[in-house]
Amino acid sequence: MSTHSGGSHLIEIDTSAPIWDRFFTVAPLVLIGTTDPDGAPDLAPKHMVTPMGWQNYFGFVCTPAHSTCSNIQRSGEFTVSYPKPSQVLYSCLAASPRREVGDKPILDCFATFPAKKIEGQFIEEAYLYFECRHFKTIDGFGSNCLITGEIIAAYADSEVLRANEIDDQELIHSSPLFAYLAPGRFAAIDRSNAFPFPADMKK
Repeated sequence: MSTHSGGSHLIEIDTSAPIWDRFFTVAPLVLIGTTDPDGAPDLAPKHMVTPMGWQNYFGFVCTPAHSTCSNIQRSGEFTVSYPKPSQVLYSCLAASPRREVGDKPILDCFATFPAKKIEGQFIEEAYLYFECRHFKTIDGFGSNCLITGEIIAAYADSEVLRANEIDDQELIHSSPLFAYLAPGRFAAIDRSNAFPFPADMKK
């Protein structure tokens, strides 16, 4: 490490190795739902997730070594569940490895319900859900790839939907959001402030 010439408070980070464990970043955490070749549901936690532009597209980072990737390549679809902070334990345990026989017993701990327009499962009691058709997968990010999908159906808990008669801060306070603080921590966001956008700013 060396001190950055622009200021004594800046430390240059060695980029010859991955940098992401050196500091914290804020991300959502979701459970991506796919279907295994035998028809069994698979749920995998992901935090490198984002809308893909202003239209109804969604993307997340995965690796071809995971069944999530191969299941989507085969079926052409996946679900997205946004868990609540109270579901942090189950969300974490969804990352448990499969046994040698191929099953994933921890998934029996989840109460699920089926998607409506595709083959897939959601977890009960989450606050936001997407049904996605695979759009494209972009390889080449080291050992990872970016999987994108078009959102063809979306559902939300009525308590989290924005409405004119409810102040945004009150909404977030009554229905906290689950944030993953990479690497390895999480937070429940129940306070917020309006962002001071310029008056003439547009999307």
